[in-house]
Amino acid sequence: MPRKKKDKQEEKIELKLLNALNSTDLFSQQNNRMDRLPLYISDNMKHHLRSYQLDAIRHLDMVRHMQGADELYNQLMFYMATGSGKTDIMAATILYLYYEWGYQCFLFTTHTTAVVAKTLDNFINSDSPKYLFNEPISIEGNHITIRAVDEYPAELEDDTIYIKFAGIQQLSNNIYTPLENSITEDSLARNKMVILADEAHHFNVGTRSKNSNKDSRNWERLLDHIRKLNPKNLQLEFTATIDLHNPEIYQKYQNKIIAEYDLSKFINDGYSKKVYRLQANNSDESKMLNAILLSQYRKRIARNMDIPDFKPVILFKSSTIEMSNNTEQIFHEMIDDLTSESLQDFIQSQNKSTQSEALHLAYQYWLKQDFAETVSELKRDFRRFNVINANDSGSKDILDDTSVAQKLNTLETNSVRAVFAVAKLSEGWDVLNLYDIVRIGEKNIKLKDTNSEAQLIGRGARYNPFIYQGKRSYKRRFDERKPEIQLLERLYYHTINNPQYLENLRKSLDAINLPVNEDTKYQTHEAIVRPSFKRTAIYNHGNIYYNKVVNVPASSYDSIKKYGIDTESASVIDLEDATTERNYDTGADKHELSSSHTIIAARFSNPADQALIKTAVSYMKFFRFNKLKQYCPTLTSMYEFLTSKSWLGQAVVQARVANGTEKLTSDQRLTVVERYLAYVQQAIVKNFMRSKGTNEFLPMAVKEVVNDYTKRVAVDFNNPTAAKIGPYPMSTKDWYAYDQAIVDVLEKQFIDQIGAIMPTLKQQYQDAYLIRIDERADDFKLHDFDSEVPHYAGYMPDFILYLKDADYIYQVYMEPKGDQLLERDNWKQELLERINPKNVVILGENQNVKLYGVKFFIRDDKRHTIQELRDKNLLKDSRDNFELS
Repeated sequence: MPRKKKDKQEEKIELKLLNALNSTDLFSQQNNRMDRLPLYISDNMKHHLRSYQLDAIRHLDMVRHMQGADELYNQLMFYMATGSGKTDIMAATILYLYYEWGYQCFLFTTHTTAVVAKTLDNFINSDSPKYLFNEPISIEGNHITIRAVDEYPAELEDDTIYIKFAGIQQLSNNIYTPLENSITEDSLARNKMVILADEAHHFNVGTRSKNSNKDSRNWERLLDHIRKLNPKNLQLEFTATIDLHNPEIYQKYQNKIIAEYDLSKFINDGYSKKVYRLQANNSDESKMLNAILLSQYRKRIARNMDIPDFKPVILFKSSTIEMSNNTEQIFHEMIDDLTSESLQDFIQSQNKSTQSEALHLAYQYWLKQDFAETVSELKRDFRRFNVINANDSGSKDILDDTSVAQKLNTLETNSVRAVFAVAKLSEGWDVLNLYDIVRIGEKNIKLKDTNSEAQLIGRGARYNPFIYQGKRSYKRRFDERKPEIQLLERLYYHTINNPQYLENLRKSLDAINLPVNEDTKYQTHEAIVRPSFKRTAIYNHGNIYYNKVVNVPASSYDSIKKYGIDTESASVIDLEDATTERNYDTGADKHELSSSHTIIAARFSNPADQALIKTAVSYMKFFRFNKLKQYCPTLTSMYEFLTSKSWLGQAVVQARVANGTEKLTSDQRLTVVERYLAYVQQAIVKNFMRSKGTNEFLPMAVKEVVNDYTKRVAVDFNNPTAAKIGPYPMSTKDWYAYDQAIVDVLEKQFIDQIGAIMPTLKQQYQDAYLIRIDERADDFKLHDFDSEVPHYAGYMPDFILYLKDADYIYQVYMEPKGDQLLERDNWKQELLERINPKNVVILGENQNVKLYGVKFFIRDDKRHTIQELRDKNLLKDSRDNFELS
């Protein structure tokens, strides 16, 4: 039976309307203008809409243009992950429906008054830091006012958008028990209106329960009734939670969902924190102390990285008010009683037994700190003033308490570090700097309780857009950095150790498609520099080389090539990504030749295409000449930019489309050119005033680059196509600089191939070593030089083959490369091939150093790398006798 239930859960849900909207056939049929965001939306929104948000608006536009939309598609749903910016989509939708369809009356409703108040702030209060519009709102020169109202006026004023904000219960009272000066059915029916229903899964009570359907006053029936008051009314629902495996709900919504973006995709795309489950076997007091040590460790990391105003918050969540209040009291007593001796004893004891990577990192850090100073800091940061008790009676949402709500909704800027709560923080709480949720108590929790907790985790996973190196980001930046730095972008859920609870939590997380990593299921492998290598002259006195970089003066940016754009090759823009199947076996998107082909969308040299190109340019503010001139200082005019061979005059833009598509519509051609121009904009901004490589190489001491390093590797990858990384003992291979190689399968094949020729190399040279370059050796990088189309990014080869004979030191830069990366990284291979003694100059050295690069080592290399070493006369072996094992 359990297996059968699992199969049902994994059954694919077919959303017919959404599938149609994603099809290129429908795209081709419609005069679709929403593939780009109109200026009346983008100019008036504070936030730049992400691609999936733009898709949501585009799908709404496509539905609105369908025949019979007012009758057939007057109720639509946006099924979007918690934290994915549904309110931004609402704001853009308001502007769209006002401008394109003449809607001036909007009704926002949800099941809690706190969310109503928060959304009113987002849409109306221009002084709020979370206000979503630019001020003033201006469309085609007209100043647009958004006004909150209790009742829509009898006569609507021009240039005005009216929004009534009401909780669903208040709305029900207004309609069924009308009072003087309140909204009525007549006033609602007077003008066409858009209902914005947030957290809309609460409005499916009738659909879920046949008994509820008998009650004409339930919320679902109420909204149905209001929608039907005017044939032009439109109901847009927003939710992160809907049980489409429920047959009744699926039947209702299969043709109503027009946007879907689940938590799994949201997290994998990098827009949220990563979520980790930290299983705690300790007492509640120990769990709380562990949480504040981890939280304070994060704060220290941020301070050491010069990240300003980084304040991580902990939520201690209990199942009853009594338990939560008692736990808070224990917490305060624990902080008050904390001493340097007791803290040291605790950390030393915990460090011996913990299986948590995060806590291990924290313990290792705190053991090196002054305990008296640490205790003083913890007492100050977690004093009573900085703790909120947000418990409620269970009869209302705790966010309805305005004093508590103010503190909870300003956690990013106030001094609060810890929150104690029981229920209902799972909706309407937009906190960004929550980093730890600690489950208190071993009570057996029911599935409905863990459903609420899963929602809470989803909300806590919202990304905290802190400023780092002067820049604010809304996506994760540290996925490839050290684990301790990654803590700044991770949410830890400290669970209780109760088997039934953990099973229920798993089900709840699966139900909302929320991926949670196991904090204990990772291994950290350490590669130690071999002691024998440390005793060599190479390690103690030798150098390895990287090339010098120089700043590129503004005057040098005299063509589009200087920005890394090659117009001599056609640029291909993907138009078929929504409908074709992809092969992910290699971890990359590979278009099957049989499923797609390319069609030329525009030639910049073709006079017949100029009107199309200028239209695309007109939609993009960056290509106003005064703006473009800031990044292209040698440019004299937009005409030169679009027509000169030095700039875009030779550009050819192609569209990749599914087979069967023989011709692009005008809108598709415009879309392709816009996407190409967006790529051009990104390259210009990214590559202006950069440093470029030269052919002059500088020495760096081997001992500065070759150091012990660690690599964190998952034991069980969820992704079966991911590269399998593991440690391979190298104790018998004295030519390898480290005691073990922490590598993937391809890298292991490369090492084995070099190992096969090592006996020959050792006969030929006094010294022969293979050195692995740790990816965190940031100071050692190669930069592109002498290429017609430069690449400015630094590049670090994986390996250096270090050879020394009586006359010369030879260093060969080598890199294994997966098939899926060959095209993208081809410039790196060209750089490696460019490195040879004829092309490079060694600074600060005599001429006894020779540098070489070889082509990438690829899967099934067939000894091509060895052949290259022969061709460069670096390997002198008997071809007849040499065989690769």
